Amino acid sequence: MNSQSFSRRNFLKTGTAASVFGFPMIVPSRVLGGPDAPSNKLNIAGIGVGNQGRANMNGCNGENIVALCDVDHQFAAGAFKDHPQAKRYKDFRVMFSEMKDIDAVVIATPDHTHAAIAMAAMAKGIHVFCQKPLTHDISEARILADAAKKYDVVSQMGIQGHAQEGIRLITEWIEDGAIGEIREVDAWCSLMYSPPGHAYWSSILQERPEKGQALPEGLDWESWIGPAAMRPYHRCYHPSTWRCWWDFGCGMMGDRGAHTLDPVFSALQLGYPDSIEGSDIVGGNTEVHPDKAKVVFKFPERKGFPALKINWYEGQEPPRPKELEEGRILPSGGGTLFKGDKGTIWAGVYGNSPRLIPESAMRAYKRPEKSLARIKGDIVQDWIRAIKENRKACADFSYAGPLTEVALLGNLAKRFPGRELKWDGQAMKVTNHVEANEWVKRPRREGWEI
Repeated sequence: MNSQSFSRRNFLKTGTAASVFGFPMIVPSRVLGGPDAPSNKLNIAGIGVGNQGRANMNGCNGENIVALCDVDHQFAAGAFKDHPQAKRYKDFRVMFSEMKDIDAVVIATPDHTHAAIAMAAMAKGIHVFCQKPLTHDISEARILADAAKKYDVVSQMGIQGHAQEGIRLITEWIEDGAIGEIREVDAWCSLMYSPPGHAYWSSILQERPEKGQALPEGLDWESWIGPAAMRPYHRCYHPSTWRCWWDFGCGMMGDRGAHTLDPVFSALQLGYPDSIEGSDIVGGNTEVHPDKAKVVFKFPERKGFPALKINWYEGQEPPRPKELEEGRILPSGGGTLFKGDKGTIWAGVYGNSPRLIPESAMRAYKRPEKSLARIKGDIVQDWIRAIKENRKACADFSYAGPLTEVALLGNLAKRFPGRELKWDGQAMKVTNHVEANEWVKRPRREGWEI
């Protein structure tokens, strides 16, 4: 094997267990120059670095940040300042074509472009970290999960709670029988995208503007639109206000649902639901997500678990649990209530700070020994270590894909309120309402196929 064929990326991918001679090869750190040597570091690129992506890239600061790609260089100026050595691009396709030694990429673009970018990266053998929700439509989530396996890359979705303590405590307590059998869960996000709720989104419109606005200098609008149908630029879409628009974002179900349902999906070992039903829709229309809604998910029995109903509330809180002491408020912004036949666990939006309620039940509970492995560092750091250790990351696409499918089924239900939609997970289709299947796989603009 010559020096060119045994590339840096191949070494990082195969790790110490690989050898051309067929037995484990242990390479001392001194050969690579020590733990902080350049040869031990990944070459990481960032795509969509103007907001959350900037924070994610700073979480990669121990590695080589070799390229930054954003369709709006003015919006991304802070990230460029953070990493002045990185090459700058507007089009990820040009970046992948020109740069042959990218080991891993962080994707934090608007939801509707996640799938196209992640697929392009994985097809080149590049490891992928993608912000939540993994994709914009249900079919894309299935495709990305399959592709990560096919291309044998290390993948991770940006649901920070999955690397934290709370989700593990919840799982251990449930396995310990702390609240008995769980047949119902309330999950919620009380924020809204429009006034008088989430102030960050207060500038959005409720209808598509008839006329566009002048394009900000340097913005590549064609690339920003990506697979969606073309429309003129308007400030109500970019920067930062795209998430409420159906064509670009997944609304609160994708924004917070992917986080909040994570501990439920994990601890209760969920798969595909049997049905979903949306109701109590307030606000919203064919252009923007509603301000308030309720979605009921029904899951079948699983091994060791009874059938389950999840009540998802957005733009509002669930009914106050009778166990909650007077004067005590629910977790701020959102959370979960695991309702067992022997008690209740509540937790915050990421599964953080779980408690049995009332507090007297928490004080009386003898906690079990910790049995689940803990993650060192955050969700980004776990992904980086997983690449170097040639293992799965904690929220890889084999987990994140099915979780995303469930969250996006909530959006599907909101489009057909008052109708219980029967779901065939294996076939990935609604069986009792043909029109609903138009939203399982959305059309894509030419040139953005996956």
